Amino acid sequence: MSIVNPNDPLERQNEKLLVIAQSLMRRVEQKNDQSGLAYQQFERAALLETQVRQRTQELERTLDLLQDSNARLEQANFETEAARTNITEAIETINEGFALFDPDERLVLFNSRFCRDIADVADDLAEGLPFQEYVELVSRSPHLAHESGESPADWAAARLSRHSHDHVVFNVRLRWNRWLQISEHRTARGGTVILQTDVTDMMRSERQQRDQLLDQQARILQATLDHLNQGVCIFNHDKELVGWNKTMSDFAAMPADESVHGLTFSALLDNIRNELTFHDGFDDARLSRWANHRSRRKPIAFEVTRNDVQILSVFAQEMPDRGFVISFTDVTSERQAARALFDMNETLEAGVIARTEELGVALAEAERANASKSRFVAAASHDLLQPLSAAKLFMSSLSDQLDTPQTLNVLGKAETALAGVENIIAALLDISKLDAGKAVFDIQPVRLSAIFGPLRDELTPVAAAKGLSLTIIESSLSVQSDPGYLRRIMQNLISNAIKYTTTGRVVVGVRRHEGSARVEVWDTGPGIAEKDQQTVFQEFERLDGATPNEGLGLGLAIVDRAAKGLGHDLNLRSEIGRGSCFAVDTKIALGSGDTLVSIPQFQADWGDALDGMIVLLVENDAQLATAMTFMMESHGAEVLPASNAQDAKDLLEEIQLVPDVVLLDYQLGSDVTGIDLYRDLQAAYGNVPAAVISADHSQALRRDCAALSLKLLAKPIDKEKLLSFLVVLREEGVEQT
Repeated sequence: MSIVNPNDPLERQNEKLLVIAQSLMRRVEQKNDQSGLAYQQFERAALLETQVRQRTQELERTLDLLQDSNARLEQANFETEAARTNITEAIETINEGFALFDPDERLVLFNSRFCRDIADVADDLAEGLPFQEYVELVSRSPHLAHESGESPADWAAARLSRHSHDHVVFNVRLRWNRWLQISEHRTARGGTVILQTDVTDMMRSERQQRDQLLDQQARILQATLDHLNQGVCIFNHDKELVGWNKTMSDFAAMPADESVHGLTFSALLDNIRNELTFHDGFDDARLSRWANHRSRRKPIAFEVTRNDVQILSVFAQEMPDRGFVISFTDVTSERQAARALFDMNETLEAGVIARTEELGVALAEAERANASKSRFVAAASHDLLQPLSAAKLFMSSLSDQLDTPQTLNVLGKAETALAGVENIIAALLDISKLDAGKAVFDIQPVRLSAIFGPLRDELTPVAAAKGLSLTIIESSLSVQSDPGYLRRIMQNLISNAIKYTTTGRVVVGVRRHEGSARVEVWDTGPGIAEKDQQTVFQEFERLDGATPNEGLGLGLAIVDRAAKGLGHDLNLRSEIGRGSCFAVDTKIALGSGDTLVSIPQFQADWGDALDGMIVLLVENDAQLATAMTFMMESHGAEVLPASNAQDAKDLLEEIQLVPDVVLLDYQLGSDVTGIDLYRDLQAAYGNVPAAVISADHSQALRRDCAALSLKLLAKPIDKEKLLSFLVVLREEGVEQT
């Protein structure tokens, strides 16, 4: 057990140790025996004195440190108070009202200018005031000027909504036409700094400048109105006259001064009612109903006669402020000229009608004859081709049973004759279809190499039999055309060149020309005179020197009609004795390439072009439906698939949602077509944008789709065409929205 309590202060412990040391020293001095016990007590006393000395030194050092810490704390408090004083003085030097709220939305610091213009709020400002309570104080202040119908709670809610932003600047209107601009900013630690700036002078100056500008614009407007040949009068939303021009003063006999300003519309109409005669069933009562209409007025136009002499065209239209403007235009001379012209036209029309009737009868007879001819040729050609094909089969079978060279030679000539007849009938059938408008063109990308290759194999032996050289230069270009008709055009042009060329060669090649591919057929034939270069494209026209077995002269006629149907330009250049060049201009298909001249390639980057678009796809081919769904969804669309008409109806009824666009297969089975389904959807949901997908290229289907404003997309589906159609629909929907 220690004789010194360690919990005592160092001063107390030292005092106890000194007392103990002194007591021991006295005992040592009083005892005369020099025993070992006395010496031990002396040593103990010396040790205690040493400890007391150390404790005393430690206590002195501790006191020094404590005094130093107190001095530093005092200095820090002094600096803190000085900084606070500096901040306070600094914000007092700011011309605007300043306030700082801490991250807990409580008022920390503000200057004397803060809320100075809202005195009742300034009296309640104190450190620790919550921001929401500050807003409520301002909203209830009588110094605040609320908008019409706005309550203090509404103002406070709008103010707190602005407080959610990191940076915001807005104006607050006070009574007596005073304004404060509030600038609120968020600090790095999440606090809020508010600056209040008095912008009354600036707002008043701006209003004054605006009033001056409006006054200047009013003078300019009045000057403009006075220079118009039309009479113009302007009424405000209370149907009071606020503006007119000199021409209107003359029409209505109004005084030149401002005494009629504020005259009501009904009073002005009463002043001029007796001078006006309304036309075409329009009357003054209808005009009054229009002016007094409570809802939005639609523009109206009518004519009146003033004093039975002057004809005025009147146009009335509502203005954005519910006022309206009426203009009067003198059209007397125009109506008189129109009446004179009408009388003249009646005389001319009588003669034209009589002549037209005569021409109509002749034209009808010609059209009936032409239609009858086309129907006959088509029917006869179709009926003749079947027995002709049977005859060719019989001839082929007979050749296996004959072995006499002379008989085989005769049989070969008969087969050649039958082939010629077949070609003529086929040509007549093409002509009849083209003339009757029944030819169906399937425009699609066509590789020219796919046309040139078979024609080279087919016609090279024909040219070689005449001793001619046929050269068809390869091309990797693709063009927009019908593959069947384009092949027929090129076959007829090359065959025609071989037919009329006796020596030399025939060359076929492709040139780039102004963004199109020009397919040219050159020959070294006799050439065509300029006077014959138009007639060679007519049916049954042949060049001089052609023999009867060289056909009926239908080849170039078919070429001319087919090129026009395809939209291809057909050109002819020829020189007597040097040969001819027939050229067909076709549009280059996108993605086409050529080894000689490069074409800029373009591929649309659709990205998420269909983002958010809802598409109903009705397709009974599961694989095609899956492919189309994947393609459209990859560009952001939401696809609702259905395999038949009933599934589509049930799906829309279940989800109660009208899609943005509908894609319908034409053949849906069970005698139901995509057009039938669209009519049902149209009756249920209105005019939903839609497209029909079909491999049927008939004119009847095209007409049915056009009648319903349906887009027709041909199979196989072209991705670019489908996406272009959908994107256009989506953009039209955003603009309308």
